[in-house]
Amino acid sequence: MVKVLKNAEIFSPKYLGKKDILILNDKIALIEKDINLSISSMDIEIYDFSGKIVLPGFIDSHVHISGGGGEGGFSSRTPEINLSQLIRAGVTTIVGCLGTDGITRSLENLYAKAKALEEEGISSFIYSGSYAVPPVTFTGSIVKDFILIDKVIGVGEIAISDHRSTQPTFEEIKKIVSNTRLGGLLSNKAGVVNFHVGSGDNGIDYLINIAKNTEIPASVMYPTHMNRNKKLLYQGIEFAKMGGYFDLTTSYSTEEGKLKTIEFIKECFENNIIDKVTLSSDGQGSLPKFDSSGDFIGLKIGEISSLFEIVREVVKKGYLPLEEAIKTITLNPSKVLKLKNKGQIEISFDADLVILNKDLEIESVISKGIFLMKEKKILKKGTFE
Repeated sequence: MVKVLKNAEIFSPKYLGKKDILILNDKIALIEKDINLSISSMDIEIYDFSGKIVLPGFIDSHVHISGGGGEGGFSSRTPEINLSQLIRAGVTTIVGCLGTDGITRSLENLYAKAKALEEEGISSFIYSGSYAVPPVTFTGSIVKDFILIDKVIGVGEIAISDHRSTQPTFEEIKKIVSNTRLGGLLSNKAGVVNFHVGSGDNGIDYLINIAKNTEIPASVMYPTHMNRNKKLLYQGIEFAKMGGYFDLTTSYSTEEGKLKTIEFIKECFENNIIDKVTLSSDGQGSLPKFDSSGDFIGLKIGEISSLFEIVREVVKKGYLPLEEAIKTITLNPSKVLKLKNKGQIEISFDADLVILNKDLEIESVISKGIFLMKEKKILKKGTFE
């Protein structure tokens, strides 16, 4: 279980230059210019990554790991995610959530899928709740869920400003946020509310109001889908300047949506708030289409592969340097979610690494010190793949 990765260009995400990385079991033990081990009794694996780039493993903070959807009836329920999809996307840490459907998609099923993915080789967490208010919980209490359910680190995705929401009041949202804050403190977990934000006129008005007019810090609220339109983006920028984080969704139903997201990331960088921005894929979630009357007319499925594809496009276009762009899927989500040993290439951190070639293509993935993909060949698949 000793590995030495030699001669790679390391982005921690800060650029560290060309160095070697020593992995001992599932942790990063050393980062030095030239590591040479000559202990004959030790089984050492040495890999030459000359010409390669090493990044921290990617963190996807919003994935429908047990499937999602259902807005078009039972046949539109999307399938659960497979381990190989995560590996190919470079994702070594995920947060699973329920969405529109909190009935046929249960928290128990979500928890079991998260445990399965953990057994298969990646790190997993979940949110309690779904779109609906009051939120569905394991124990009947948001606070108890934090304390008693190991994988629960937040609540979500609670829907606001959306025709599919339960049209919660400001007081209901404030109560959810305050209970989440308390649950996070008592359990020493992130304690964030992941808000699904629709395209309604109110946007994140509730969240800004809470941050401005209560004692609750903005960092407890974590709105996603903030790249629907420019009004939401500008609300997100305002929210970030108040100390909050916000999330842009990388799955898109049109090419126009993809290009808009890339431009929005650039705008966040130009507004000096990129450290407060994360990206998530909405993987396996449904991307429904509705006509002007609000009737369902079709859907696509969120692709977890879009997470790094967007980052790669942003860098290729020259909008952001690599070390700034990859913060959005490594360091920044680790801060929001308080994942203390994730998101950076640092000594004593988890050995979760993604190796790229010079074209910024994912070639190899290491999770917890183990190669799950090497030279684009999947080495580990899900149990039933």
